[in-house]
Amino acid sequence: MKKLEYNFYNRPDVVKIAKELLGKVLVTRWEDGLTSGRIVETEAYQGITDRASHAYNGRRTARTEVMFGDAGRGYVYLCYGIHHLFNVVTHRQDIPHAVLIRAVAPVEGVHIMLKRTGKQQADRTLTSGPGNVSKALGIFSRYSGISLLDNTIYIADDGFKLEQKNIIASPRIGVDYAGDDALLPYRFFIKDNMYVSGKKHPG
Repeated sequence: MKKLEYNFYNRPDVVKIAKELLGKVLVTRWEDGLTSGRIVETEAYQGITDRASHAYNGRRTARTEVMFGDAGRGYVYLCYGIHHLFNVVTHRQDIPHAVLIRAVAPVEGVHIMLKRTGKQQADRTLTSGPGNVSKALGIFSRYSGISLLDNTIYIADDGFKLEQKNIIASPRIGVDYAGDDALLPYRFFIKDNMYVSGKKHPG
């Protein structure tokens, strides 16, 4: 596998990056072992112009400051006080674009994922949905700001090829508060993949 380099993340089109992350492998290396999963669902968030983004209208807080930093870092935040959601920061400094990883298909370390999640078997709920992704891969909000160019959390290309006909675009999930921006087709997923969360196909 070849780790994605800085130039992959440091590009202006976050929607294109969200689509191109499909099929890549998200890897974590912690003390309890290595785990990885193939990315099968993503959502793009277009910063200050996107009402669904935490950084809409240039909002900067202690939590969101990492989004305004350099590309190639992880933005991890706590949702509902329970779920740790993992995002990839893209574009250059002061432009807070990010891609949420919503689902992966397990590749390595399934036994470790089961232990972390307390599950008995590796069904689709193991890594379906962004909260489950982080739980299975051992990602917590304390890792927000971590470089994806290092060896603890990174994304790699293992040569997996995805045909365009198998990439589905739809509106994002759970952003009804964003008005017209909630309708933007910024969610991407692999057609018919069992780990995709929520609604499988627009309409």
